[in-house]
Amino acid sequence: MSMTIMVGTTKGAFLLRSDDGRWDVEGPFCDGWPINHVVGDPETGRFWAAGGGEWHGAGVWRSDDDGESWTLSKLSNGQLDEWAANDPKLAGMFGWKPVEAPYDGEVSSIWSLHHAHDTLYAGAKPATLFVSRDGGQSWDRVEGLNNHPSRESWNPGAAGLVLHTILSDPQEPDKLWLGISAAGVFATEDGGETWARRNRLSNAGASAEHNHPAAPSDGEIGHCVHNMARAAGDEVIYQQNHHGVFRSTDGARTWEDITVGLPSTFGFPIAVHPHDALTVWVLPLNGDTEGRYPPEAAAAVWKSTDGGNSWIAKREGLPGQNCYFTVLRQAMATDTSSPVGVYFGTNTGSVFASRDEGETWTEIARHLPTVLSVEAMERAG
Repeated sequence: MSMTIMVGTTKGAFLLRSDDGRWDVEGPFCDGWPINHVVGDPETGRFWAAGGGEWHGAGVWRSDDDGESWTLSKLSNGQLDEWAANDPKLAGMFGWKPVEAPYDGEVSSIWSLHHAHDTLYAGAKPATLFVSRDGGQSWDRVEGLNNHPSRESWNPGAAGLVLHTILSDPQEPDKLWLGISAAGVFATEDGGETWARRNRLSNAGASAEHNHPAAPSDGEIGHCVHNMARAAGDEVIYQQNHHGVFRSTDGARTWEDITVGLPSTFGFPIAVHPHDALTVWVLPLNGDTEGRYPPEAAAAVWKSTDGGNSWIAKREGLPGQNCYFTVLRQAMATDTSSPVGVYFGTNTGSVFASRDEGETWTEIARHLPTVLSVEAMERAG
């Protein structure tokens, strides 16, 4: 079994590969684009990388040859395209060629990808859901979400109005869950035709006291959801919110606050065990306005084996002092090994791995650009 850790950074995509315990770093790929998310298909070995911004525009890169070469499916143009179109010298300098971008002016970057049931989904900024049924070569909008009646009330988070999380049901293709910052959780059970907004606390009479424009206090969790993870084969979904960690046991229809026992209510990523719905990992930070680094500047991944009823800090192998990194919302993942591997990347360019379900940690890469996302893919052979 070979392992590939797919890393999105501010300066391209990287692949970390291991089949003997030693990690090799390959990259950067995707012409140095900011890459928000990289995913792969273990059946075919295909990779996709999503990203862009005001300079490059929005697009999804694809590799069909195990990362050797990458092709771009562009969804919108950026400043480079505008300038190069009017300046042949600049166009020649960048090797620029005009490309038809079907959603030019509508989205500025792609933030998230999800591959399931032979379908590829992409979440954009501002919050738009796209779907591809030809492996990422062409894209259609999912109009049921894009025309949602609540859309005018969606508030952007600090990074803008981004669709950053896409989850699916492995058995039922028509079921999807989305996380949008800062509009909350949305779910469909009819393949995207209609969407329900699912932000209600399990105790409908509870009062959530939040000091944030996207955080109502009328029995809902805050709408500024940072990341979500779904337990395989279960209706259990976890989320790290701007204001705490929550668990749903009914497909996100209601949420229970499971923050008690953690050192803060603030963090970005969350990961769940692929075979055990009660085991979950989070990486709390000291707070929104306090610097966004580990509490007391001592790194720890907090693990629960009882669905968030209790938490234990796992620190072995992590920086124990003077640690001021941030771990962003898509920068934590698990593999499907036994025992399960857990991985996370930092904004200081390190990637840490645990091959014993988060008990101990090893730094497997350092000095990369700012890490925006981490995913794991295993392949036989």
